[in-house]
Amino acid sequence: MPLWREDVATFSLDEVFEQVVENRVWSKELRRRNNSLVNSRLAKEITQDDYMAERKLAHADATECRRRATILDAQLVLRTGRPLTAVPL
Repeated sequence: MPLWREDVATFSLDEVFEQVVENRVWSKELRRRNNSLVNSRLAKEITQDDYMAERKLAHADATECRRRATILDAQLVLRTGRPLTAVPL
């Protein structure tokens, strides 16, 4: 989980964009790890208990990643008046 400061309102617009990029990279890494975990379980390389424990941690990370994305999106809308899809990176 990347470092995160909760005081996003104090970030400059460039810092918000940097956080958006970092969060997207983290999201991609979470998806890659999840796929690897599923493949390990399907190949019976890990036990069901290990799989469930890892899935629980992965779910918590994914929830936090989505929470951060929501906060960052709200900051972009607040600062630019439009969603990220309309703002060039």
